[in-house]
Amino acid sequence: MGEETTNTTAENAELANNTQKNKLTKFEKWFRFLHRAQRFLALGMLPVKKYGCTEKFNDRSYIIVANHKSNLDVVLAIMPTDKPVHFMAKKELFEKGIGKWFTRKCECIPVNRDGTDVRAIMQAMKYLKEGSVVCIFPEGTRNKTTERFLPFKSGAAALSIKTKTPIIPVVQLKKIELFRKSKVYIGEPFELTEFYGTKLTPQDIERADEILLQKFNEIYQELETLTAKKKTKKQ
Repeated sequence: MGEETTNTTAENAELANNTQKNKLTKFEKWFRFLHRAQRFLALGMLPVKKYGCTEKFNDRSYIIVANHKSNLDVVLAIMPTDKPVHFMAKKELFEKGIGKWFTRKCECIPVNRDGTDVRAIMQAMKYLKEGSVVCIFPEGTRNKTTERFLPFKSGAAALSIKTKTPIIPVVQLKKIELFRKSKVYIGEPFELTEFYGTKLTPQDIERADEILLQKFNEIYQELETLTAKKKTKKQ
C-alpha cells in the first residue's frame, strides 16, 4: 500500500509538472502566432530566400544581431529560432500608435539610440540569463543610404561577452518589401571567447565591435556572391 501511494504521488507530481510546462504565457502565445504568420507570409506576401544555416536554435539563450533597413526586419530577425524574441527598440517607439502596441506586445527593451542605456543592457542581461533570446539592430536606426551598413553602435558585442551568449548574425542585402523576394543569410552562432574572463577595457570593446562588423561584412559578401551566381545560372 505504501509503495502504491508513493508511486501515485510521484505520477501526480510529474503530471502537474508537465501541465505547468505546457502552460504558455501570453508572450509565448503571441510569438507562436508570429512564427506561424512569418512562415505563412513567406509563401506569398513576404517571400524570403534563406541562405546559410537552416537549423533552428532553441536550445539556449542567443543574441540575434541583424542589419536594419525597414520596420519589417523583425520578420527576418525571428527566423533563426522558434522561441520568443525580445527586441531592443528605440524609446520613441513605445510612446504612441502601432509602435507602442507592438513593443509592449513583444516585450521589447526600450533603449536610447546612442547605445549608452545602462538600464536596457541590464534588462537584456536578465532575459539572457533566463534563457531567452534578444535581438539587436546595432546600426541603431534604419539604413536608408547606399552604404552596406551604418556605423555599428557599441552594445551587442559587449553584451555577448558579459553574458557568454552566442551571437547569431542575420544579414539582408536589400530592404524587405511586399511581394518581392528578400535574400537573407543566417550565419552560424559564434562567440567572442577570447574576451571571456577578462575585465573589458574600452579598447577591448572597440576590438570586439570590429570583429562583429568584420563578420557582417564577410557574410554580406558571401550573400552577394551566392545571389550573383544564381542570376548567372538563370541567364
